[in-house]
Amino acid sequence: MTRLAVIDFETTGISPGQGDRATEVAIVLVDNGQVVDRFQSLMNAGVRIPSFITQLTGISNAMLAGAPSAAQAMAEASRFVGQLPLVAHNAAFDRKFWQAELARIDDPADQPFVCTLLLSRRLYPQAPNHKLGTLVDYHRLPRSGQAHRALADAEMAAHLLGRIQHDLRQRWGVAAPHSPMLMAVQRCAKAAMGKLLAQHRHS
Repeated sequence: MTRLAVIDFETTGISPGQGDRATEVAIVLVDNGQVVDRFQSLMNAGVRIPSFITQLTGISNAMLAGAPSAAQAMAEASRFVGQLPLVAHNAAFDRKFWQAELARIDDPADQPFVCTLLLSRRLYPQAPNHKLGTLVDYHRLPRSGQAHRALADAEMAAHLLGRIQHDLRQRWGVAAPHSPMLMAVQRCAKAAMGKLLAQHRHS
């Protein structure tokens, strides 16, 4: 499967287990490195946004007052993704909110997550750091929209994913950098990277 769904959440905090909720979700569908579709929605979970989060994201309580309910937005997001593997930068964060918000609407979706942060740590150890914005600038990838808004961040993560797949093909000779191969790379110890990439070369 060549199609992947790159996802990003904006939230009221870092832990759904401590009551934090998603305030915005965006998904960018990528097929063979090309963006083919997009989904974005604010989502009203009935909780207040802390002022420091508003300062970071620009999302205010007033903006959420007329937004779709969290249940409606997540149902639409789930239908949009279907059974596609998901991709996120710092996927541990987005996966927690994906699962927690879907659990609230009794949706059992549990796709594998590819993490562009972990991939970048393995493939680009020389980068200044592995924050999304830094990596986008490091690779001279396009920036679009406002940072810390879900669609802009999902677009940047999609561009980074495309660069990772391109480099796996061109620099490391990997014929098919599909989601199972990407997940193998992100789980691989640094010392074993050469062996893993050799196994997938021209395979």
